[in-house]
Amino acid sequence: MDQYTYNKSGHRSTRRSLWDRTWKDKGGHVVMWQMPNVWIISWAVGTTLSLVFGGHVGDVFYWVASAALFVWSLLEIFKGTDYFRRALGLAVLVYTIASMLNSL
Repeated sequence: MDQYTYNKSGHRSTRRSLWDRTWKDKGGHVVMWQMPNVWIISWAVGTTLSLVFGGHVGDVFYWVASAALFVWSLLEIFKGTDYFRRALGLAVLVYTIASMLNSL
């Protein structure tokens, strides 16, 4: 698939449309799935352990999981492959902050 667009005179342009910047990476590929990174795995494990254990131990796992999700969302906002991933990171960041403030 060609990552270039063509203007009216038929010359190649590297300017990508909003649609392409939202759904495609810089190589022109639609990124639908990628392997979870360490922050998402940490969040999943921490959340599971916070549900298994109760009391103070569960609280510690909850905060570790929240911190991992916070870091993941920041990485998506600033290094996401496309606008969708960056918007997803922003939504998760807002949710994580609200959830953390609610649990204080």
